[in-house]
Amino acid sequence: MHRILGLLFPAYTPRPAWNRIASAVFLVALMVWSARYFTISIDDLGWDPGVMHGVHLVIHEAGHAIPMMLGAPQTLVVFMGSGLQVLFPLFIAGAFYVKNRDAYGAAVCLWWAGHAALDVAPYISDARALELPLLGGGTGREIEGHDWEYLLGHWNALGSDLRIGAAVALAARLTMAAAFLWGLATLAYETWFFPAEDDATRGTGL
Repeated sequence: MHRILGLLFPAYTPRPAWNRIASAVFLVALMVWSARYFTISIDDLGWDPGVMHGVHLVIHEAGHAIPMMLGAPQTLVVFMGSGLQVLFPLFIAGAFYVKNRDAYGAAVCLWWAGHAALDVAPYISDARALELPLLGGGTGREIEGHDWEYLLGHWNALGSDLRIGAAVALAARLTMAAAFLWGLATLAYETWFFPAEDDATRGTGL
């Protein structure tokens, strides 16, 4: 049991009480703000992705550009738009967890990765319809397809676009929910098992 707790909540320097309170307020606010993403349909999300879509889009385009500059195969260049969109926050989560031993920071970044995956789901589901607007202003139908029309066609899975999109959306929402639970559990663990920095300082007479 101790080993499991050590994996979920790696030890690090205790934070002051105000920091934990601010972290809890932020996490609850993020949960409230994220509520729509657990109820909105994939179709509606495609037309109204929300403000985070702009953040995902910057990383998405970098995911295309970097492999292209490195001379990667076309399929990898196309895939890494969505791929980096999800992998980048996972990398940051790993840095928080491994380097900083900060489970709370890792949980917030895990939420980011889940949200990024959810942002991809409508475009997977649109692979045949090609109706959603793209960066250039037109639809996939108007500019001869988009990433997931190419990818699913290449993998002979174009007919499963709706099913794959729904599966990605479900996995994304489960990831976001797991991130919230991890973040809340981390704050509770810190409060109950770690002395506050203020208390520890006071006890040493500093």
